[in-house]
This record gives sequence, structure tokens and C-alpha cells, in this order.
Amino acid sequence: MSIKKQFLKTRPVCKVTFRLGPKDVKDAKEVCIAGDFNNWDTRKTPMDRLKNGTFKKILDFETGREFQFRYVVDQTTWINDPEADKYLPSGHGDENCVIVL
Repeated sequence: MSIKKQFLKTRPVCKVTFRLGPKDVKDAKEVCIAGDFNNWDTRKTPMDRLKNGTFKKILDFETGREFQFRYVVDQTTWINDPEADKYLPSGHGDENCVIVL
């Protein structure tokens, strides 16, 4: 798992690359990112599956803010990214990942 941030110099935007390797999601057919930026929609932000089995998604976020998210594997399993900047209680007995921009 990894999160890479690229801050743009010309706009208050950060390109965030989310990546999950094959070992992170085993035999997953689909991985989506659900978060406060997409109203926690489990289908709205699917990750692209690469030939080597890695899932990847690049999203643009406004800088100066924090965003909560989690990965949803095959619409059944919610997982966190150990490289998140911090974690906050989800209100459902677990935690959400947070990226700070």
C-alpha cells in the first residue's frame, strides 16, 4: 500500500496517488475508494487494475484540508492504508484513514 502526494505549484491542488499491491488485496476483482470527498459512495471511485495485479487511482484534492477515506474490496471488505497521515474513529467501531493536504 502506498500514498503519494504531488502538490501543484500553479493551483491549490494536490494530486494523490493511491496504490494497493496484489499482496494487499489478494485475489480482489474490484477495489474502490470511499470517503468524505465522494459521500462514502462505495462504487463512485473505482481504482484501476494494472496488469501486475496492482490497483491504482490518482485523485485531485484541494490543499489546506483533510480528507477521510477507506478502501472497499469487492464491495464487502473495508480496509485502511497504513501510510495514512492519521486515523479518526468512524463511528462504526473502527477507524477511517485521513490524508492531510
